Amino acid sequence: IINIMSTHLLKHFINGEKVSGSSGRILEVFNPATGKVSKTIEAASSNDTAKAIQVASDAFEDWSQVPPSKRAQIMFTYRELIIKHTDELAELVSQEHGKTFADAKGEVGRGLEIVEYCTAINNHLKSDFSADVSRGIDSHNLRQPLGVCAGIVPFNFPAMVPMWMYPVAIACGNTFVLKLSEKVPSCGLRLTELMHEAGLPDGVLNTIVGDKEAVDEILTNPQVRAVSFVGSTGVGEYIYQEGSKNNKRVQALCGAKNHMIVMPDADLEQSSDAIIGAAYGSAGERCMAISVVVAVGDETADKLIESLTPKVKSLKIGAYDEPNVEMGPVVSKESQEKIISYIDAGINAGADLKVDGRSETERDGFFVGGCLFDNVTSDMSIYTDEIFGPVLSVVRVSTYDEALKLVNDHEYGNGTAIFTRDGDTARHFTTNVKVGMVGVNIPIPVPVAMHSFGGWKRSLFGGSSIHGMEGVRFYTQLKTITSRWPSGIRKGAQFNFESGKDV
Repeated sequence: IINIMSTHLLKHFINGEKVSGSSGRILEVFNPATGKVSKTIEAASSNDTAKAIQVASDAFEDWSQVPPSKRAQIMFTYRELIIKHTDELAELVSQEHGKTFADAKGEVGRGLEIVEYCTAINNHLKSDFSADVSRGIDSHNLRQPLGVCAGIVPFNFPAMVPMWMYPVAIACGNTFVLKLSEKVPSCGLRLTELMHEAGLPDGVLNTIVGDKEAVDEILTNPQVRAVSFVGSTGVGEYIYQEGSKNNKRVQALCGAKNHMIVMPDADLEQSSDAIIGAAYGSAGERCMAISVVVAVGDETADKLIESLTPKVKSLKIGAYDEPNVEMGPVVSKESQEKIISYIDAGINAGADLKVDGRSETERDGFFVGGCLFDNVTSDMSIYTDEIFGPVLSVVRVSTYDEALKLVNDHEYGNGTAIFTRDGDTARHFTTNVKVGMVGVNIPIPVPVAMHSFGGWKRSLFGGSSIHGMEGVRFYTQLKTITSRWPSGIRKGAQFNFESGKDV
């Protein structure tokens, strides 16, 4: 792993320059493996945010007129730079989030796939043309950029989630203001620098680090046309309501409680291995993490618990730069304390704690060991709430129908999975489950770049999924043109709608 020398004081990136904030509030960035402050940045004020928006607005007209093929060329160059700097970007993620280096490299790779998708923006922006919709009349449509778009991103994917947003928006001809999480700003700032190194004009991408003051400026500033958000449900609902009230398009991808159904006919060792990676990878700080296993039948549950228990106990926990580490710390002291409170609540509610990871909190940093609960019921907070940590609940049901009902009755509908050998069961599940992203013998069914990511129910506000063609549609507005050119046809005044039936 390379050694990165980074300055202690970070700066925002506006109009192609590094600039200081003016809020007077110093935000501390921690290394979660040590619990110590590693960097600081002065939070962006509403004035700083308004400046970034104005710069983006000033740059929009010129950028929107750049041919899509030229925008694609910049994305090709950006792709090469990300590949060249993958280790650097991954280490910035690991230093501030805590996830393992291999996990961070995988995250950068998934973000890179979106950039690769944007290199084909010419194809994604193709329009439809219909000749002779009526005699001598043609119709076609265009997808045109909106203007200034903004992204508000979470801490858990400092590389991937920003790349879900700004490459698509910029490739479509928009300009962009990116508001990074104050917990993990370095990777997003470095990605912005690389975007400019790839040839992006100043002002097209502006990146700030801030808190609610910056967010509220984005939501109320009339020059912002669209807002993308990924994060918790409470914040996402606020962003959706405030942004919509101020006449903005909003896509808000929010919380989750992802269930994995294990049928009696499933390969239980394959299922067990899949659960370990999906529940404890990235310390459970993934919106697509499996946090509930629904075991159909007591025999299935008993075998799963027997298989899972030693695997959870033997998880190699440590800092990202330690050898063979499988799980790092959680991102902050607040997260650590929240997770511990849920573990305590689960015990008090009567769940059976098979593996207790609370002893890991005694070491330096913000560590929580893997925890495994059995005999969890749907009225317990460890079942209902998104814990966002390495805590897995096993719920026992008697039938597949009970399992499906459990998933469908939950307020969240982000991701889910079923493990089975039976095609009929799998098909019924994928057709009838009320969840946006579904895996069959795949524990974390995150769509690849050419498809779109998005949940159902209280996991998504605004109705628009992110990246893929859903992203292209979100960041563009449809214009339809109907035209007739003089051809010697004279009908006089027309007082009815013309159609293809008119001759």
